[in-house]
Amino acid sequence: MDSLTITRPDDWHLHLRDGAALTAVLHFTARQFARAIAMPNLRPPVTTAAQAVAYRERILAALPREGTGSGFQPLMTLYLTDNTTAEEIERAKAAGVVAVKLYPAGATTNSDAGVTDIRKTYAALEALQRQGMLLLVHGEVTEGEIDVFDREAVFIERVMQPLRADFPELKVVFEHITTKEAAEYVAGSCRHTAATVTPQHLLYNRNSIFMGGLRPHYYCLPVLKREVHRQALIRAATSGSPKFFLGTDSAPHAAQLKENSVCGAGCFTAPAALELYAEAFEAAGALDKLEAFASFYGPDFYGLSRNTGTVTLKREPWPLPETYPFGDATIKPLRAGETLNWRLQ
Repeated sequence: MDSLTITRPDDWHLHLRDGAALTAVLHFTARQFARAIAMPNLRPPVTTAAQAVAYRERILAALPREGTGSGFQPLMTLYLTDNTTAEEIERAKAAGVVAVKLYPAGATTNSDAGVTDIRKTYAALEALQRQGMLLLVHGEVTEGEIDVFDREAVFIERVMQPLRADFPELKVVFEHITTKEAAEYVAGSCRHTAATVTPQHLLYNRNSIFMGGLRPHYYCLPVLKREVHRQALIRAATSGSPKFFLGTDSAPHAAQLKENSVCGAGCFTAPAALELYAEAFEAAGALDKLEAFASFYGPDFYGLSRNTGTVTLKREPWPLPETYPFGDATIKPLRAGETLNWRLQ
């Protein structure tokens, strides 16, 4: 197969940042995807309906006025805190916000204002369930005594299982799953539980962080895991199960912050997201499963209509640039300077 045309996909997990950084990265996503879930972990975080509406307006203002990407639609989220009220959830629903994001405090970038105890959020979660909104979960515990490679599996036992028992009708997306345990948990869960899978977790295991030295652009949270986990994610993503769908978790950081003594967590995959997914699905002999994973299962789970346009990937080797402008700095994409074999037309 030298060409693949699929229904225009959506990105169900995306970091766009704000200000000059937003302007620098938005067009990469808008040219590939019709919609994207915009993460709320700005500084300060998006914790109110009014802030979500204002952020949506800033995203729309940064889009190209015409041509490819001009019709892109951001889907907004709130940042869940210990103090989020049921009334704020109701205001968010009225403002068109589609989901609320659970960051355990200290789990990842800009998560210091996150949830310290899931039980403190139960009033907000009851309102979320009642309003038919989604809960998006960064699924890691943060206790220092838990090994970083085990935090997702422990989260399932300590948080996900009680959460599902207490809120059986709440739609929950277990975001950027990285382990065999998470893939098996989601596959065996109720119809209100789904998961997103990133391109880096489909393509790489934790060896990639250390090949020829410490490679910070492969560092993300949750961190890459062992090969057995990568293989489990491949099986889940290519299984045809509607519980698994595309979410890049593309997370831009200026190059000097990635290549630092304290490295920011996140892989910047937006410039070649579909190409990377195509590479992973082709390696698994499952290119025929890419369209449903990228374009159908996400909107179906969110209760939204599928897109009507198409995009075409062509087998055409091309070099991914080493850097891109990023406000006053530069940014390096995952696989910078390497040749990719699929190209979005």
